Amino acid sequence: MSQPTASPDIVRRSETRTGVAYGVAAYLWWGLVPVYFKSVASVPALEVLAHRVAWSVVMLNAMLVLQKRWRIGLRMVLVRRTMFMLVASTTLIAVNWLVFIWAVSESRVLEASLGYFINPLVNVLLGFVLLGERLRRWQWGSVALAAIGVTYLTTGYGAFPWVSLVLACSFGTYGLLRKTMRVDSLVGLATETTILTPPAIGYLLFALVTDRLAFGNETWRMDVLLSLAGVVTAVPLIWFAHAARRLRYATLGLLQYIAPSGQFLLAVLLFGETFTPDHMIAFASIWTALAIYSLDTFAQNRNAARP
Repeated sequence: MSQPTASPDIVRRSETRTGVAYGVAAYLWWGLVPVYFKSVASVPALEVLAHRVAWSVVMLNAMLVLQKRWRIGLRMVLVRRTMFMLVASTTLIAVNWLVFIWAVSESRVLEASLGYFINPLVNVLLGFVLLGERLRRWQWGSVALAAIGVTYLTTGYGAFPWVSLVLACSFGTYGLLRKTMRVDSLVGLATETTILTPPAIGYLLFALVTDRLAFGNETWRMDVLLSLAGVVTAVPLIWFAHAARRLRYATLGLLQYIAPSGQFLLAVLLFGETFTPDHMIAFASIWTALAIYSLDTFAQNRNAARP
């Protein structure tokens, strides 16, 4: 007798549950990753970035070889326009990684979390300016409210939140480039880390020659932590790729708030960063803007799904 096959609805629900599990795991990892970078805060941010690149390139390219996808990456190198855009995206992700590592080491995780809360709204604005996407009334309202929150934090707190804005804008522009390239996520990231490898190795050699290299000159625990930088980078990206294949973009958009929420809680509850009334007003504005944006997106997707 033939085995009964599961109905498409059951398969779809199972895939969705699996996708949600992968998505939550990836964003929880990114929300807790400041704990890792805090543990290597005694190492200069540039060296931590160099280790992140060097160990990631080994792991990511090994995965490409095991999955027999390295030929895809090789073909991309031969396409001038794609390589030009990958160099641009590589520069953006390097800036994003470096600023985030520095922010954690300088006890500015609160500012970093604000940047990733702002990021979805930056994506909306970039889509409007560069891709000609039309903004709905509520989307305009959410962007305006977020701008008010950032402006208030700048004037009330007395310091321009450059960490937040650099993280939001660099990652938003990086996402825009990757979207327009339509390059596989694993292949793209492996290519980007490969592009970053020469300057990363060059910096590590310079630090070695000038006796500034932390790796091998501190405790064995620090050496182990630095060598885990590739795992810290690659694992959540693999989980995210599994989630992206199984979930709607709107669902991923809602899950992404897990990461900055985790960073926010770590900054206030674990790292003891100061959370002032000015922070409260600014964050409340951003959170309200995100709620408006999320509800509007959910309503739009639900209406589009109706026959």
